[in-house]
Amino acid sequence: MKRKYIYLIILIGVVAFASYKFSKKKENKIEAPTEAPKGGPMEVKAIVVKPKNFANTLTASGSIEPNEQVQIRSEVSGIIRNLYFQEGSYVQKGQILFNIDDTELQAQLLQKQTEEKLAEDNARRAALLLEKEAISTQENDVAYADLQSAKAQTQLVEAQIAKTKVRAPFSGKIGLRSVSAGEYLTPTTVVANLVSTNPVKISFSIPEKYTAQIKEGQPLSFMVSGSNKHYSAKIYAIEPGIDAITRTIQIRALAANDSGELYPGSFARVELPINMIKEAILIPTEAVIPVQDGKQVFVYKNGKASAVPIETDSRTSTDILVNSGIKMGDTVLTSGIMSLKDGMSVHVSINP
Repeated sequence: MKRKYIYLIILIGVVAFASYKFSKKKENKIEAPTEAPKGGPMEVKAIVVKPKNFANTLTASGSIEPNEQVQIRSEVSGIIRNLYFQEGSYVQKGQILFNIDDTELQAQLLQKQTEEKLAEDNARRAALLLEKEAISTQENDVAYADLQSAKAQTQLVEAQIAKTKVRAPFSGKIGLRSVSAGEYLTPTTVVANLVSTNPVKISFSIPEKYTAQIKEGQPLSFMVSGSNKHYSAKIYAIEPGIDAITRTIQIRALAANDSGELYPGSFARVELPINMIKEAILIPTEAVIPVQDGKQVFVYKNGKASAVPIETDSRTSTDILVNSGIKMGDTVLTSGIMSLKDGMSVHVSINP
C-alpha cells in the first residue's frame, strides 16, 4: 500500500514538472510577425532615391617619410672649434652649424694673396714694356698667365676655408649630434641628421590594375597607428614603371604637418578614392534581394510593392551602386522585403 502512494507521488511530481517546463516554453516563445494585418496593407520603410557622389575606396599600407633628409658631414678634416646648434632644434637654411679650425688655411691664403699681388705687378710692368717694345709678346703672355694662376690658387684656398664652415642645406629639425667641440673630424663622420618634416611624404604602392585610375593631384586620406584621426594628402608623384616582381606601382603624396604630429618612419593606412562617379544611384544594401537571374528590389508604386530587377556594380559597407533598373525619385522599400510579394499592398514610412 505504501508503495502505491510512493508511485502516485512520483507520478504527480513528473506531471507537475512537465507542466512547468511547457508553460515556460510557451512564455519564451517569440511569435512570428505577421506579414500584414488582415484587411490592411503591410507597414514598411523606404527611401527616395537621390543623386549622390560615389567613390570606391582603395586601401593600402604605406609609410611616412620626411620631405628632405640629409646626414650632416664636413667636407674637410680638422678640429671642431665651435658648434652652433642645439640638438632637436629647428635651423634655417644657410645657418652655420659648426666650423673647423682654419688656422693653416688662413696662413696659406695670406701667402697666395701675396703671390697674386706680385704676379699682378709683374703683369702690369710687362704690359708697359710691351707697349715700348722692350719685351716680346711671348714674355708678356707668360706674365699674364702667372697672374691668372696666382688668382686661381687664391680662390682654391678661399674655397677650402669656406668648407670649414658647415651650413644647413635646408630648413628643418636637426637630430642628436655624435661629436663634441675639440674633436678631430673627418668627412666620413656623421655629425647629426637634418630632416624637413613639414610637409611630409606618404609613400605607398597599389596593384597595377588601378594604374589608369590614379593621377597627380588626386586627394587621399590616411591614418597612423595609435590615432583615429584622418589626415589629408595629395598625390604629387607616380613612378613611371611597374615593379615586375610585386606588380605594383609606387606613389608618393604630400601632407601638411604644421602641428608636427606626423613622424617620419611611421606606418600609414592610406585610403585612396578611385572610380569617382557624380550623381550616382546608391541604395542601402539591405534593400537588395538575390534572385536566380541576378538581383531585384521592391519599388513603391500606386500603394503597392513592385518587384524590379536591377544591375549593380561596386559597393561600400552600407550602400550599393545601381547601374540600371531604378531611377532618381523612385521609392525603394528597405524593410520587410523577405515577406513582400509583387503587387502586395503596403503602407510606406519614408526614411530621411
